[in-house]
Amino acid sequence: MENNITVGIVGLGYVGLPVAVAFSKKYKVIAFDIKIERINNLKLGFDYTGEVESEFLNSKNLSFTSKEEDLKQVDFYIVAVPTPVDEHNTPDLSILLSACEIVGRSLLKGNVVVFESTVYPGASEEQCLPALEKYSGLIGGHDFKIGYSPERINPGDKTHKFEDIVKIISAQDKETLELLNKMYGSVVHAGLFKATSIKVAEAAKVIENTQRDLNIAFVNELSMIFDKMSISTSDVLEAAGTKWNFLKFRPGLVGGHCIGVDPYYLTYKAQSFGYHPQVILAGRSINDGMGKYVAQKCLKEMILAGQKIAGSTVTILGLTFKENVSDLRNSKVLDIISELQELEIKIQICEPIATQEDVLHAFGIKSVPLDELVPASAVIIAVAHEQFKEIKPNDLDKLLQKNGVVIDVKSLLDAFAVKQSGYRYWGL
Repeated sequence: MENNITVGIVGLGYVGLPVAVAFSKKYKVIAFDIKIERINNLKLGFDYTGEVESEFLNSKNLSFTSKEEDLKQVDFYIVAVPTPVDEHNTPDLSILLSACEIVGRSLLKGNVVVFESTVYPGASEEQCLPALEKYSGLIGGHDFKIGYSPERINPGDKTHKFEDIVKIISAQDKETLELLNKMYGSVVHAGLFKATSIKVAEAAKVIENTQRDLNIAFVNELSMIFDKMSISTSDVLEAAGTKWNFLKFRPGLVGGHCIGVDPYYLTYKAQSFGYHPQVILAGRSINDGMGKYVAQKCLKEMILAGQKIAGSTVTILGLTFKENVSDLRNSKVLDIISELQELEIKIQICEPIATQEDVLHAFGIKSVPLDELVPASAVIIAVAHEQFKEIKPNDLDKLLQKNGVVIDVKSLLDAFAVKQSGYRYWGL
């Protein structure tokens, strides 16, 4: 193993930072991000994502920087930056291409650049490679090589970490693929899978999350059907789950920067070939509409409980896109809030994981600690943070006014016990 290779990680979010820490156990790593505040915090041993403990940020092989010139020491680049969609759900590669510009200005002959960001099939070779050539003045495939190894980081998951997840690797030629095999193989314990091409690896990534998106859309649609039949979706799924091959997905809000985004990368590319995906976009439509659906159910339950709508207060518990993570990007809780505010409902929120600054910036509302919330007409438990799992039906007296309503998106509470306490209950 050529341990004299210097690895450069570009982008230090949920994906890039764990990758940087893993490689620093074997190689010298230069970890780069354009956000100076992020770099300063990491140097102090603080990771706002909560993915990496402070003790792992102090490796002698790991240096954090926001200075481009430091990248000139790098031999093996890994680019792990966000690839969102715009307001029209069209892939936005601007951040990725900006990263290519940064890397390109430091790129030297013999370097290898591996992309981990989610893209549509063909993007690495059709978009990123030309960008690297433009800013480096070098010829891709001759002076430098590229590869693609899709990220599989699961934010908030302390069991399936970078080193413990099978890694797909791909490259533009066999020689580069073998280098990726050596590099990733030295830090990933779970094993590697060599894809036959970069396009295959890119496609594999987008369908992983598209499959999850469709399965969640299916149970979300089931929940709407069963709601009309006055059947508990949780009870139905528990019963069906006793069959050995039943897939155990749960209904809920689908946001974030992966499942709620990746399918649009696949459908965008499909449409460029003249094919209009029907099943995938139908699933996306269902999941994108769940925030509005939950808000409308809340309004209906409030009316049935005799609650006033305009001027009333609704408490939202949880704002992040997923339980026990601090990431607010593409959170569908915002759709719930927007729908309620249109009817002049006052919103108070409690978000114990994300920072006050991030909450205020994203939602324009200050987060209130759970024990300081004023009693509201309705409480929507939107995210299953650990703190909210500890709420018991008898705690609702502090959160709700008389004839209050509980909207339990993740079915955390005992529905019968809530109703016995004198409150209306609805769960997704």
